[in-house]
Amino acid sequence: MISLSDVAVTLGAKPLFTDVSLRISPGERVALVGGNGAGKTTLLHTVLGLRDPDTGTVSRPKDLRVGWLPQDVVDAVGGSATVLGHVLEGASHIQDLEVRLRDLEERMETATDDEQSALLTAYARTQDAFEKLGGYELESEAHRVLAGLGFAPGDAGRATSELSGGWRVRVALARLLLAKPDLLVLDEPTNHLDLDTIAWLESTLQQLPGSLLFVSHDRDFIDAVADTIVELAAGTATTYEVRSGTIAAELGGFASFVAQRETRLEQLRAARAQQDRVLAQQERFIERFRYKASKAKQVQSRIKALDKVERIEVPDHKQLVARFGFPEPPRSGRVVAEVARLTVRYGELTVLEDVDLVIERGRKVALIGPNGAGKTTLLRALIGQVPVAAGSVSLGSNVEVAVVDQHQAEVMDLGRTVLEEFRAALGERHRGLNHRSMLGAFGFPGDLAERKVVELSGGERTRLGLAKVMASPVNLLLLDEPTNHLDLASRDVLEDALHAYPGTVVLITHDRHVIRSVADAIVEVGDGGVRWFDGTYEDLRERQDATARTSAAAARPADRRSGRRDDGAGRPDGKRDKQAEAERRNARYRATKDLRREVERIEAALSAAEAEVAELNRQLADPQVYADGVRVKELVTAHGQAKDEAARLMEAWEQAQLRLDEAEAHVDA
Repeated sequence: MISLSDVAVTLGAKPLFTDVSLRISPGERVALVGGNGAGKTTLLHTVLGLRDPDTGTVSRPKDLRVGWLPQDVVDAVGGSATVLGHVLEGASHIQDLEVRLRDLEERMETATDDEQSALLTAYARTQDAFEKLGGYELESEAHRVLAGLGFAPGDAGRATSELSGGWRVRVALARLLLAKPDLLVLDEPTNHLDLDTIAWLESTLQQLPGSLLFVSHDRDFIDAVADTIVELAAGTATTYEVRSGTIAAELGGFASFVAQRETRLEQLRAARAQQDRVLAQQERFIERFRYKASKAKQVQSRIKALDKVERIEVPDHKQLVARFGFPEPPRSGRVVAEVARLTVRYGELTVLEDVDLVIERGRKVALIGPNGAGKTTLLRALIGQVPVAAGSVSLGSNVEVAVVDQHQAEVMDLGRTVLEEFRAALGERHRGLNHRSMLGAFGFPGDLAERKVVELSGGERTRLGLAKVMASPVNLLLLDEPTNHLDLASRDVLEDALHAYPGTVVLITHDRHVIRSVADAIVEVGDGGVRWFDGTYEDLRERQDATARTSAAAARPADRRSGRRDDGAGRPDGKRDKQAEAERRNARYRATKDLRREVERIEAALSAAEAEVAELNRQLADPQVYADGVRVKELVTAHGQAKDEAARLMEAWEQAQLRLDEAEAHVDA
């Protein structure tokens, strides 16, 4: 499909990468990994044709349809279009086919017998292409994609200009997924997604009909999606197969990549050692006989041979991680932070309501939940940075707090060196600390500490921000999405630093690997409240899976003769709880009975209309039907009417369902 051969790109006087060869086959899913500044985004631009390589060639089919999600896609979304309208524009090639079908239908109504045959052939060909691309289900598919990315049904009609940056990224991603390009290129697509949405995206990309090339630093996401991992390191690219025919089935895709890379490096080291031995022998011969006339010819021959030898290079994959020696923070009380009946509102919107939470000394707590659920609000409430409508927030005795958020890199002095910025943050009272050693632990050893902050990449600035905060002797550390823009090695630094950190940690992140590695307690934030889980992320997932299985089993009648089922309630108040729940259900049913009947009526009509469209699609897909021009006209007319009716009913159903949801929410309130 698309291939790069011996591609090189130079930025200024520095070669960014050289001799990069890469082939992306139809249906292949390729993850591009590498450190910050390795040139991943530049390589994507080269693949896309947004920049030309300095040397080498890039081959692309002329008719290749490419979808591209850059990191700065927010600027491309936000005009006057609605969310649904913007998403549908991504499938303009499918909509063009629909326009072509309507045009052919009109022309067939007035065509002469001589023109009918050519029109019927064109209609059959266009209709077949339209159906294969999912044209008849395009709008319903757009709604499905938007729902998968976290949009509510009522959001489809909102103007994109009303959306925040994170939600605009989701709109852009929905547009690309609906378009189903031949090659989809994504640059860190999970940065603005919550855990549930990432899981949905993984499933969707696994079923993608075209090819996929993406940059990600999320191990779990790479594991779930990638067939191939291409590592950009040491100025070149190396390809690793991590699915069929590899050990990936046992280890997982990313672990398979690491294992294969280590094997390759060992082979390179052995080959380099052997080459060094041979070259050393040749050099000893040259030095020994350089001035002996009888050996002059042999000496010159060996000197020329040495000049032509291509030295084996072993890429440097040393980890950024070093020993962490954090200053011991003051000892806090047993309770580090306590929230009692906390309610937070923004205007008419209640984000948190009657929240109770206690965080004890030494715990490492991860806050998880959908975007907008209130995780950052809860974190900010702990340090008094949000308005509290009711309740209280208090920190324990002797608690000192530091915050790491997504905007910390914006407050640095760009003219300072890394070392100067670090020293300025720690202040005079920490002059006795070994600043260079601590910076080395965060990936700034030796001369790297003398680089200007302005020269650092986004991930390197984030890493410097972590170093500044975590080197301060505080005993409560609050982190809001600290992994954004961090490469894989930097995330390892973060994990190791949090393990070594002697204080209490409250962490918001959508990186499941970081949660799994660091957190010993999980707080689920959603629906205005919080739920504490005392255990690891893996324990929580196992509990959720077990609950889902139990719920599925409970939904099936256990006693078909009586029609009853055992709910397994063992609490003394289980009967009262069941009675109260039944009363709530009855109240909700009585209040929404008419609306529910309307939704059911429209659903039945919509189901019948969609069935009629499907049947007409089946008939129009039969090549033999086009032998009868009159029959084709009838089918085309009926199909257009059925499709219009299905669209009308879909809109009616959405409006009715929205009214029902609002009514149920009003009753529950």
